[in-house]
Amino acid sequence: MLWTGAFTSSIGTWMQKVAQNWLVLTLTGSASAFYLGLDTFLGEVPILLFTLIGGVVADRRDRRQLLLMSQYVQMTAAFALAALVYFDVVEIWHVLTLSVLTGTAQAFGGPAYQSLFPSLVEKHDIPNAIALNSIQFNLARVIGPLIAGAALAAFGMVACFGLNGVSFLAVIVAILSLHVRHIPPTAATRMREELKGGLSYVKRQPALIGLTVLAFATTFLANPLLTFLPLFANDVFGGGVRQYTQLMACAGTGAVTGALVVAWLGKFRHMGRTVLTAQVALGTLIILFALTRLVWLNMVLLYLGGACMVMTFAMLSSLVQLIAPNEMRGRVMSIYMVAFRGGMPLGSLVAGYAATLTSPPLVMTVNGVLLSLVAAWFLLNSEGVRGL
Repeated sequence: MLWTGAFTSSIGTWMQKVAQNWLVLTLTGSASAFYLGLDTFLGEVPILLFTLIGGVVADRRDRRQLLLMSQYVQMTAAFALAALVYFDVVEIWHVLTLSVLTGTAQAFGGPAYQSLFPSLVEKHDIPNAIALNSIQFNLARVIGPLIAGAALAAFGMVACFGLNGVSFLAVIVAILSLHVRHIPPTAATRMREELKGGLSYVKRQPALIGLTVLAFATTFLANPLLTFLPLFANDVFGGGVRQYTQLMACAGTGAVTGALVVAWLGKFRHMGRTVLTAQVALGTLIILFALTRLVWLNMVLLYLGGACMVMTFAMLSSLVQLIAPNEMRGRVMSIYMVAFRGGMPLGSLVAGYAATLTSPPLVMTVNGVLLSLVAAWFLLNSEGVRGL
């Protein structure tokens, strides 16, 4: 039930992402590289500010109710953007403000959502469940942009934003149908003490520190590739919105393939070495994508890059879930998510600014080199992750 509801909602989310990027491109013109990075930054920066608090709340409250509130807020933001575009009064600050609101809701809903998995499956099935969740998200990445492209051409941006709002109803119904509840400890301590307890636990676990650093590095350096796809499609390849949706679909198809591989593998020996190897491959593929000007070859590279990216994300998240005890899962996952999701806005903002001074291909080439070097360092020198 949760998978089906989340899949429907994810399709709407990717439709909005495509339309919103194109809306920012339309509203800002020559400054689009900076504003694309700024929009991603403002949508993700609440993750840095509030996710740790969201993790404590997820350990103290009913995780299902917390997740419901998050969905209600995100649905309202989607309908508000649809209304602004429909009445032709939308300005860039409207888009940026609603991105902040949506990111804030995700900061509290994210730890609750991640913490639900061990309540729905056995511990040895957690990697499979996380991979299946990646499949729905990335399958939506294929379907969503394709539907968005058709909807943009036939009905305009309002349809994408409105359908995203409607799609939240599916996940809300799915959450309401779940009977699993998290019962917090009866003798609850102060939030500050619980937050310190979560940070102290992670600090004592070298493997968790390594996984958190790798999550930040991957999103900081790799995610700008997806942020810059409108610029590659429009400015580098000259193909417009149609080619943009095709590139998004290629990345999404590769992501589904990577998630299927992880779901098939489940929990296996040497997951640490495997995730580091996948990260080195991802950095190499990003470099090749930035240097290549053949559209068909870039689509192949995006497919392979999408597969490596999701394999990396799924295995990192699985390893964290396997290490974290249930009574601290919300806090441990919130710390991990601060790094994982926090790398996205910071990476997009830095890359967006750097691209205005140089070019998106040069920025992505540098990012690919750095990503490979980080993974290679852990692969050669760190026993914490390599030994998992």
